[in-house]
Amino acid sequence: MNGVFTKEWWIAAGVRALKTFAEGALAVIGTQAAFIHEVNWLMVLSGGALAAVVSFLLALKGLPEVTGN
Repeated sequence: MNGVFTKEWWIAAGVRALKTFAEGALAVIGTQAAFIHEVNWLMVLSGGALAAVVSFLLALKGLPEVTGN
C-alpha cells in the first residue's frame, strides 16, 4: 500500500473516477432511451456514481499513474 492516500494518489484516483463516472453515465443513457426527454437522469447519476465508487475501490490496489506503485 505504498503510495496510497498521498496527494498524487488522490488526484490520479479522482481523475480516473471522474472518467469512469462519465463512462458509466453514458452507458446508462445509451441503454435507456432514444430521445433526451425519455432519459431518467436520476438513474444516470446513480449509475455514474456507482461506477465512480467502484473505480476508487479498485484504485486501492494501486494506480500505474502514481510512481512507486
